Amino acid sequence: MAHTHSSLLLSSTPRIQFAPPSLSIPTLNPPSSRFSTPHPFRFIGLTSKPSINKLVCQAQKASMAAAVEVFEKEELAASLAKYVADLSNKFTAERGAFTVCLSGGSLISYLRKLLEAPYVDSLEWSKWHVFWLDERVVPKTHEDSNYKLAFDGFLSKVPIPPGNVYAINDALSAEGAADDYETCLRHLVKSNVITSSVSGFPKFDLMLLGMGPDGHVASLFPGHPLVEENKRWVAFIKDSPKPPPERITFTFPVINSSAYAALVVTGSGKADAVHSVLRGGSQNSNKLPAALVSPEGELKWFLDKGAASKL
Repeated sequence: MAHTHSSLLLSSTPRIQFAPPSLSIPTLNPPSSRFSTPHPFRFIGLTSKPSINKLVCQAQKASMAAAVEVFEKEELAASLAKYVADLSNKFTAERGAFTVCLSGGSLISYLRKLLEAPYVDSLEWSKWHVFWLDERVVPKTHEDSNYKLAFDGFLSKVPIPPGNVYAINDALSAEGAADDYETCLRHLVKSNVITSSVSGFPKFDLMLLGMGPDGHVASLFPGHPLVEENKRWVAFIKDSPKPPPERITFTFPVINSSAYAALVVTGSGKADAVHSVLRGGSQNSNKLPAALVSPEGELKWFLDKGAASKL
């Protein structure tokens, strides 16, 4: 089967220019329809280039462009590693630091290619500063800890200075841990480790987000009041619909102040939410937190074929 590379362009009249035989492309929305997200995406078609085994779509939101790429799982890990490495090189060269925010779930496993040549020996790991978009309020040794997941699968295998890894204080309550983490971020902004956005929120170099089957990102769940929080940098939640119930999370003003954001979404169980956000297939898509991710710079989606199966 020929490999394909497809680019989604922009137009007021959606049309399919090319549909790879291995992909099922449903009928596109009528020209007059718009996605029911706060920042609508619009499809116009697909084009093909041989010998590159990935589907690449370009979508446009009201204020910025988003790229959507679909891969086989191993190719997703390779592409994500190059994406992260390129940004690491960019920011360490420009300002001597690279601030990256991690999520839990399967994301860490998709960073595995950074542990291999050429990246493991070439990146300036000493200039990395690592944070978490959200964390479960459990001990760092607990199986539910995002810190433990990242440490076991990634951080313990690269020479990032321990002082550059900013975990929550797991001895505090959810509210205390959120306050403490926000205080830490404010100190790092003042000391210029983290840059500041024009809005006054911290501007991280890269946010690496996952997405749940319900469309949640970080610990910002559909319909939860924290989705609307616009003053705090770090909030706490005690009634998470997904266990464990107590967590801390970055708020959307922080997520959307980032220079770059990547949404890494895999598995057919998330296909409905991906469709709702990117294709406007549901009138409820404007309620999905993933639809609210809109960084100051570039947004890129890394999907496997399962997650993209309903596009």
